[in-house]
Amino acid sequence: MVTVQEDAQLRGIPFSEVIFDSTGKRVLACNPKNETNARVLKQISSVLDEVMARLNAPESAIQGIPRINEVSSHFEDLIRELLNKTPGLACDFRRRLQVETQRSGYPDLELVDQLSHRVYYLDPKLYAVGSRDSSFRTFYFEPKIATNKVREDAVHFIVGFEHEKPAADRQWKFTRWDLVDLSHFQVKLKAEFQGSNRDMYRPEAIVATSGKGLE
Repeated sequence: MVTVQEDAQLRGIPFSEVIFDSTGKRVLACNPKNETNARVLKQISSVLDEVMARLNAPESAIQGIPRINEVSSHFEDLIRELLNKTPGLACDFRRRLQVETQRSGYPDLELVDQLSHRVYYLDPKLYAVGSRDSSFRTFYFEPKIATNKVREDAVHFIVGFEHEKPAADRQWKFTRWDLVDLSHFQVKLKAEFQGSNRDMYRPEAIVATSGKGLE
């Protein structure tokens, strides 16, 4: 007999431990006083300022896009493009180990400082003004070998861009960005029973159906 507790969760789990246990790689803290970190932070900050300015422009490709989920890829693409144009930095999409063509999943971007060879993972997130304290899920990580994109000891950053709700003309306005160090980030694991369509629609389980199925 299975005993189920409603809303069963494991809380306060260090994200760094999740990464190490599932990938064998360390989440490095970003000390801003470190010479390499200070230089790279300054370069990233300059790029993020330019990203926000460009995408806020009236002629930007994102203006008129109805859904914020459709805007995020433009941020990823532009961040990658501008970081690659920054002397001494190389940035690319972090690919899955066994699914090379898919960009989904954590993290989105891998930045390498070519002088020190230090690796920084960047994962852009967009959120609405007033939702910084929301308890809704905005981050997830699946510890699966096939979808693993964490392959180096690295600094892990969330790049958060705040936006106002678009007006009737669907013009987006981004108001701030934050670079968040995930070395002390804590996550939750929620117990959830799942099933697929294949699990549900088994021929032996169907007791009635439409049309010819009833003949």
